[in-house]
Amino acid sequence: MTVKGGIGKLQEKARGGGWKPGQAWPALARPTWRPDIRATVISRARINMHRKMLNLAAATGRYPVAVLSDCAVYAADGPSPLDVLPYDSDGKTVPGSFRLGVSPGMVKHEGTQSVLWGADVLEQLAGDGHVANLARYIKTGEVTAKDTGE
Repeated sequence: MTVKGGIGKLQEKARGGGWKPGQAWPALARPTWRPDIRATVISRARINMHRKMLNLAAATGRYPVAVLSDCAVYAADGPSPLDVLPYDSDGKTVPGSFRLGVSPGMVKHEGTQSVLWGADVLEQLAGDGHVANLARYIKTGEVTAKDTGE
């Protein structure tokens, strides 16, 4: 089980055809049903992400183009995620900003798309006065449904 799956297990919703509103469901009886711990973990991750975005902005002047729950989209000079990160005089990333990797606290590259792709998505979904969130589509580049802003 992944960390993401484990976080989801802390707050399972009612499933199955036999459940009726007002009735308890089996997940409520489990000792692992802890929506308070889930909320704490998610809020801590969100705080850390925002702190790293501010540190990156202070070091480079770059701000995200789009932000979703666990994804930040930046404009870069090249196609690599390394083109976004700030470096010090020794060639190491600036402390307090994003670091690429698989360990806890590090981030992974979700996807790279061109500016023309972004403009096309914004134009495609711009009806009804809504603005599309590019972070929702950056991974695959496919627009599967209209962005309602939720």
